[in-house]
Amino acid sequence: MFLTSTILALTFLSDGALAAFGLTTTSSRYKVDTNGGLVFDVNRANGDVTSLVFNGVEYQGKSKASGINSGLGTSQVSAETISDKYIKITAKSSSLPVTHYYVAKPDDPTIYMATYITGEVDPGELRWLARLRQENLPTGVHGDVGNTIGCTAFEGKDTFRCSNGQTRCKMYTSDRFIDDQVHGVSGSNAAVWMVMPGTACETSSGGPFMRDINSQTGSDQELYWYMNSGHVRTEPWRFGLMGPYAMRFSKGDKPSADLDTSFFGDLNIQGYVPSGQRGSVSGSASGVPGEFEAVVHLYNDKAQYWTKVSNGGAFKSPLMKPGTYTMKLYKGEYEVAKDTVIVTAGSETAKNISSAESNPFVVWRIGEFDGKPLELKNGDTIERMHPSDVRMGSWGGTFTVGQSSARDFPMALFSKTGGNAKANFSLNASQVRDLTLRVGTTLSFKGGRPSVAIGSWTGKDPGAPKLIDSRGVTRGAYRGYREIYTWTVPASALKNGQNTLTLGVYGSGDQDFLSANYIVDAIELQGPSAT
Repeated sequence: MFLTSTILALTFLSDGALAAFGLTTTSSRYKVDTNGGLVFDVNRANGDVTSLVFNGVEYQGKSKASGINSGLGTSQVSAETISDKYIKITAKSSSLPVTHYYVAKPDDPTIYMATYITGEVDPGELRWLARLRQENLPTGVHGDVGNTIGCTAFEGKDTFRCSNGQTRCKMYTSDRFIDDQVHGVSGSNAAVWMVMPGTACETSSGGPFMRDINSQTGSDQELYWYMNSGHVRTEPWRFGLMGPYAMRFSKGDKPSADLDTSFFGDLNIQGYVPSGQRGSVSGSASGVPGEFEAVVHLYNDKAQYWTKVSNGGAFKSPLMKPGTYTMKLYKGEYEVAKDTVIVTAGSETAKNISSAESNPFVVWRIGEFDGKPLELKNGDTIERMHPSDVRMGSWGGTFTVGQSSARDFPMALFSKTGGNAKANFSLNASQVRDLTLRVGTTLSFKGGRPSVAIGSWTGKDPGAPKLIDSRGVTRGAYRGYREIYTWTVPASALKNGQNTLTLGVYGSGDQDFLSANYIVDAIELQGPSAT
């Protein structure tokens, strides 16, 4: 490999910008001209990006730099050109267990990146944060859901209410990792995109359905890629190389998620594992009803991967690091099978998996056991707004089996606001026997769990579930550890004719929507159908 520290272009424009692909150095910064319309500066003292000029317009924010978290602090920062084809800048923090890489290619308006960590990073999260000029890029991810301009914080420092009663939070810009390979912010003349191709999330935590902040619109337009955080955290951090990932500039067109980063194998990037040292898993996933998305998830304490199952049941994983993995199959986001598989470098391992979900007889069911509350009342909006938003429907309420739809039953219940939920249902004489009541939840806050009563019978308090010390439903999150609760309802509590289930909340917590709460997946009463 030919390394050179010489400048690749000899003709300079004003303010140190290069006339062709190349690197130049001053006492305080490295300047990279991609010759693709993007010129960017990196601070030599700390690795921050201090200028982002695209097609002659400055897009870097005016008050703060772009970089990892709020900055790496004092760092060892070096730059080199490699084989006349790449410019690599390495920033190794002196105080954090982080080494960050920037890479540029000729004629490509993209900053390729990777972030290597050896431990958890203070203050408990790891993110790339580009602080961009809001006046040039006013539109955030999912439009204005994260636009806090003119609004007032009312829950913590990150959730805002606007004068029209609508709510805003940067968490409302999030999407599931399995769906989020490209997201960006835009203006009339340009757009800036985060691209997380292939196995970019392999060393992150949380699995395929993890969601985290993508943008926030305020005095700056903030564009993120969260690699790890404490936001509804369900598993420990993984350490090693995060990425490769990229930040790409365009005139507005959305880039493909199929971004080739194989050239990182030529750049001496710590922790990078090339395709030749990886293996994969393929097979058939069966037993998930056709109306549900099926997902295969493979993970251990070093890496995580996932893939969607085709309509015919076939699946093939991304290229994976060698090792022994837990293998799960999901119906939607609901786990229905679990196995293990060994991945060997250079090999494709054949492994089938089949749903083990039981299929009991039910008197009735509200919602679907798919790990998501989206079909229930307010479930179609909860990802993008606060439960108190004026656009939300009421909470609590009454559901009548055989007449109401799933959209009439609340997707969440709170101990100190919104009231209980009731389900009216009828039984005939042959159904008045001991029956099983099953309530599935996807996320609990402040120990919230279901209280259930039918007639004179009250179900036993199941006890507080495992705590996730993070706000959930008020910041658009619905996935946690997923608890299933069951009770035997004695025949003595039931009657021939109309019965009423009252569903409430055990737990206290704070006030209103920060009181103890849980998110509903589905509810069913198991037993014989009417005869």
